[in-house]
Amino acid sequence: MVAASFLVKNLLIDWRRGERWFRRLLIDGDIPQNAGNWQWVAGTGPDAAPYFRIFNPVTQSRRFDPRGDYLRCWLPELARLDSKAIHAPWEAGPLVLAAAGVTLGITYPHPIVEHSQARTRALETYRRAVRPTPQ
Repeated sequence: MVAASFLVKNLLIDWRRGERWFRRLLIDGDIPQNAGNWQWVAGTGPDAAPYFRIFNPVTQSRRFDPRGDYLRCWLPELARLDSKAIHAPWEAGPLVLAAAGVTLGITYPHPIVEHSQARTRALETYRRAVRPTPQ
């Protein structure tokens, strides 16, 4: 859900691209279920989530992985960060990053979007799609 929301709403990438990518990777993928879930997240399906529901990946991470165990498993380059800094290393101070061996832009990338700006852009994009500006 978080990955789909990020792709579709933060990056404004068509949900069908994400659906195709995940369909190829899922071991137990169910094509109709997968497509329906992607449409739901995108706010375009017959039983879609409201278009204004945009997950904040950092908030979701902090809420559902408070110690950062999942992140440490899949992002070993961040494993030495404490449970506060691991969710958003770009917000950590230089001493915290240095102590953990993290160098933004080298050992771990800078964020590709700033969530609040991406959220605003997505909401405006959806608003225009629902209610186009009169010509």
